[in-house]
Amino acid sequence: MAKQISELKPVLFVVTSCAVKGATGIPTGYNLAEVTHPLEKLEDAGIAVEFASIQGGNAPLDGLEDMNDPVIARFWADDDFRHKIANTLCINDVDPTRYSAIFFAGGHGTMWDFPDNAAVQKVIREIDAAGGIVSAVCHGPAALVNATKSDGSLLIAGKRVAAFTDSEEEVVQSTHVVPFLLASTLNERGAMHQNAADWANNVVVDGRLITGQNPQSASSLGEKLRDALLA
Repeated sequence: MAKQISELKPVLFVVTSCAVKGATGIPTGYNLAEVTHPLEKLEDAGIAVEFASIQGGNAPLDGLEDMNDPVIARFWADDDFRHKIANTLCINDVDPTRYSAIFFAGGHGTMWDFPDNAAVQKVIREIDAAGGIVSAVCHGPAALVNATKSDGSLLIAGKRVAAFTDSEEEVVQSTHVVPFLLASTLNERGAMHQNAADWANNVVVDGRLITGQNPQSASSLGEKLRDALLA
């Protein structure tokens, strides 16, 4: 029997606080499309969403937002959304028991402040242990490379996943900018990365783990997350 919306705890969206690509000085942040497109699918279904970032407060944009995108434009014109994204919770202050799922949006900034963050790992571990859903898109799966389950094993070991591919990283000329190649590292950690063509809509569901390859996959990921929550 499908869950009622009233039974569902909120979903926690997590974005990067990193505004610069390492020592390069190149600006970065979170990708707005990768927040707004999944958000649209959840909000349209009546599922509540809250926002956190690594440092809390106003999260930096990566500068790649297309304001001609109607979904982006609608949310960016919404005062409530703008207030929430400018006043994110600090991940250290998050109570994992409040959430039915966690979603990590991408943007290159995630590659620096997601992988080794102890609070990120704690929230993932506790939401997973409680039977919740862990999801991420594009560079968001950087949060998963070191995440463990409650038994200490790697969350992604033996799991099919999608994330920004090594080929896509090469296309955007960031292979030597990022601290590691995300797809290759996920494979090294025991995941089975599911490559699709550059910029293809590619979402992979493996149990309670839902991941997407790139910005083009964000809307479909939102649909898969919504459907899993309501199943």
